[in-house]
Amino acid sequence: MYQHYYGLREMPFSITPDPQFLFLSPTHQEALQHLRYGVEQKKGFIVLTGEVGCGKTTLCRKLLEELDPEHYETALVLNPRLTETQLLRVILMELGEGNPMGDLQDLLHQLNTRLLDLIHRGKSIVLIIDESQNLEFDTLEHVRLLSNLETDTQKLLQIVLIGQPELKDKLKQKRMRQLAQRILVFYDLEPLTEDETTAYIQHRLTTAGSNGRPRFSARASRKVYRITYGVPRLINNLCDKAILAAYVRDKDEVTWWDVRRAARELKIR
Repeated sequence: MYQHYYGLREMPFSITPDPQFLFLSPTHQEALQHLRYGVEQKKGFIVLTGEVGCGKTTLCRKLLEELDPEHYETALVLNPRLTETQLLRVILMELGEGNPMGDLQDLLHQLNTRLLDLIHRGKSIVLIIDESQNLEFDTLEHVRLLSNLETDTQKLLQIVLIGQPELKDKLKQKRMRQLAQRILVFYDLEPLTEDETTAYIQHRLTTAGSNGRPRFSARASRKVYRITYGVPRLINNLCDKAILAAYVRDKDEVTWWDVRRAARELKIR
């Protein structure tokens, strides 16, 4: 509704994980460096955790965008509520196998064959499982076993687990100790600080094509932080509603009152 009025190329606070809108705060920059390091150095298991809406999936998309398809083959699993057999089928389809069939052992053989073929073609293979806190223990154990696939000189698969703090709790349990011991790269993503929240809002507006319209007052930006505690997804929802409130008033500046009204409509505070 307000995009044309303010002359924006895109909606600035969409909640889709678009890498071009990624704001690299120090903690997000460090998290991305950990992911890059783990993949490039073939560390096997990499884990990224963080609260809901902190930007984990956007970082994941950024990583995928950076990986050169000439050298990397990737498999992205977005819905991890799967059995071991279902998970193998999804991975195989992500790696270009049309409609893999068979039981668990058949699928594992197919996966091993496919990975070896990709390795012989000079590819590194990266498996990313989002929302990994939803993996059942048996499936997590099977993911660990996938890391055993190897040649005499290298692992066939780099595995990135992305999840909410519950994933950390699972990995601390005694029955997960074999998996936990294999995690060589781990990073816990933090929300934004107050100053970073202000910079994040401006970054999103600038990326969307803003030339100063709309703009958030200093009080409005502080109010956004105090309501959202620096969680990017909440910031997006709140700022979108606040800009709409300013648009309804036919104003270029988003005020403290606009943010307050937006928060009440969203029932955040």
